[in-house]
Amino acid sequence: MAAPTVGAAQLVQHPAGHDGDLRAAVEDLRRGQWLSTRALLYRTWGDPGLWASRTQALGVAAGPTDVLRRWEGEEPRAFGLTALCARVVVDRAVQVGQQQPGSRDAAALEETARKWCWRAASVLDGDVVPWLGLLTLAQLDPQQVRPEHRVAAPDQMLPMGPWALLGQVRRIDPWCREAFHRMLRFWAARGEGGVGAEFLAAYLPSAPEGSPLHALPLYLYVDRYRRAERKDAALLQWTNDERVRAAVLAAFSHWRAAFEQGARWPVVDESHLAHALWASRRPREAAEVFTAMNPFVAPEPWVTMATDRADDLLRQAMAQSYAATG
Repeated sequence: MAAPTVGAAQLVQHPAGHDGDLRAAVEDLRRGQWLSTRALLYRTWGDPGLWASRTQALGVAAGPTDVLRRWEGEEPRAFGLTALCARVVVDRAVQVGQQQPGSRDAAALEETARKWCWRAASVLDGDVVPWLGLLTLAQLDPQQVRPEHRVAAPDQMLPMGPWALLGQVRRIDPWCREAFHRMLRFWAARGEGGVGAEFLAAYLPSAPEGSPLHALPLYLYVDRYRRAERKDAALLQWTNDERVRAAVLAAFSHWRAAFEQGARWPVVDESHLAHALWASRRPREAAEVFTAMNPFVAPEPWVTMATDRADDLLRQAMAQSYAATG
């Protein structure tokens, strides 16, 4: 495939990424229209992974608006509406809980979010969204006060955590991408990046070939950089650490396998992969990922790597990668 040029008009950030049907529904929600969302939810039910990713993006789009409240007023029993409402309230609870930890507002929102999750669980049997919501809320409890956040792990080498909630998701979708990300965020909230790495070491070897779960280690490397006091030293992990370089190439192999089979990773996963390849001095492979992403981009991990010039760093990486193919 031919490498595109790096022009401003070609870089598109959109929560739906490559999913054209989802992009249309997101844009309609932003305009206060829900008919395309209703139709999309009907078509999506039965594919737990797609249902999780689409409801997540739709919830983010609906959050700043009153579109779901108006929709509920007209169709209170609309298919999938309760799941979307749960998505919105959980997102708000996490946002307020992180901004105002321990506040009454945060506690009230968290309790409301839990009620919405249980309500959603009672509406649609086999829906992953309620359990993903409860797993998301676990990151607001780093002290593991709630008993469901200190359940013994299936693997005795791993510490107690929200394992039963993960198990509920995996009962419906064994390799749910979002569930594994939520577990990593739980360990990150506790400041236990090492446990996150052990968690991935226990589960990833069994993950299906081509699964976007194989991008998860790349998120840990970015988080390691984020937490490092010496950023210049942390940058060297991508070139000097043999285990990191091997994990990056393994992720690339899985991404290519998925792409060749007609499957797409989320743009944010492709963005992490392109960055990791470029940072590991594999520009030709990075160019392959950038080209497949085109025209979509994601702010992460570029915002983390260069908060004040993320776009410049992204364009630099793309230009250098494309130049290596010429």
